[in-house]
Amino acid sequence: MPQNNYAPRSRSAHFGGRRPGGFGGRGNSGGARRKNGNKQLIDPARFVQAAKIVEAEVYTPTHMFADFAISDLLKRNIATKGYTAPSPIQDQAIPLALEGKDVLGIANTGTGKTAAFALPLLNAILEDKSKRALIMAPTRELAAQIEEELRAYARGSGLFGALVIGGTSMGKQIRELRSNPNVVIGTPGRLKDHTQQGTLDLSQFNIVVLDEVDRMVDMGFINDIRILLGMIADDRQSLFFSATMEPKVASLIETFMPGHITVSVKTGTTSANVDQNVVHYGLEEEKLEKLHDVLIDPVVVKSLIFHETKYGAERLSKALNDRGFKTEAIHGGKSQSHRQRALDAFKANKVTTLVATDVAARGIDVSDVTHVINYSIPNTYDDYVHRIGRAGRAGRKGFALTFVRK
Repeated sequence: MPQNNYAPRSRSAHFGGRRPGGFGGRGNSGGARRKNGNKQLIDPARFVQAAKIVEAEVYTPTHMFADFAISDLLKRNIATKGYTAPSPIQDQAIPLALEGKDVLGIANTGTGKTAAFALPLLNAILEDKSKRALIMAPTRELAAQIEEELRAYARGSGLFGALVIGGTSMGKQIRELRSNPNVVIGTPGRLKDHTQQGTLDLSQFNIVVLDEVDRMVDMGFINDIRILLGMIADDRQSLFFSATMEPKVASLIETFMPGHITVSVKTGTTSANVDQNVVHYGLEEEKLEKLHDVLIDPVVVKSLIFHETKYGAERLSKALNDRGFKTEAIHGGKSQSHRQRALDAFKANKVTTLVATDVAARGIDVSDVTHVINYSIPNTYDDYVHRIGRAGRAGRKGFALTFVRK
């Protein structure tokens, strides 16, 4: 059995180690490229909707994980995680990706997309160490989450990778990239920064993954993505995953992935099983009191509160802590280490209330959030759907409350 080398040589260029961090971009790299200046006018009536709990159709997979043509090492690591039967997107996309096909996966968030691309790319690299993979994700939280899963699947393989996102030292990332990692995981802005500085040569990469393509496009990364894809080796395998197929996403796929095979397992909106309602308030000072009343309700077990700005999120978190609630905040003004500690505490139930901005919350995958609270109204209805999709996961009923001024 091979020695477990899947830990950092110097805590640098391995998938393991403490996650460096930051949302891709220049400067503080902490926010989306899209500006929040113009809000979409949303009828508050759209924030009121009863949950539609529909008995999920039992999916019978064609394969089991043990059936896939992947290395025994990967199979052992999958079994260690307790996985036996793949989800629909995994069941249908993995065999095609293992054949080297270009795959477009259309699936809801939280359906196991990471394994659908991670296992084929890791297996390809184990079979041919000259192969290198680039994975792009919209936020540093999602990139860190992908890195964590890759590390678990590849344990004992000797493969290593670099997490290239904002909010951490460029120097450290440069050292990691000099080690020629098998896999580079990053956000578009920071990846572009490295290519411009000559510290990342994408022509050496022949597997490319775009995760949550629609969200990256929505956040204004379309031009960065096009530039980066244009730098990757022409002879490559492409694996793109998205929850929706808006025109800009379709154009990107048409340009960079002609002849792909589409695997679509989307089963409706992620918010269908979320009970949605509004909380009316008058004066601004009444708003916090109303939130206090919501949070002391015993039914609110674990809540994710959205605020429009990082300053507002920080102030609200402190105000709730002063009132005795176990609260943390994540936003673009915090370092990645602070954000990760806050998210880890939330996952471990050391804090039961997390205040976040839209960008910071995009990579949050916490299955037991009972309530999403929109303390500020989102910019667009799509943002609203993304927000409330954080509740009601893993087949549970969720709740969403949106604060609306009278």
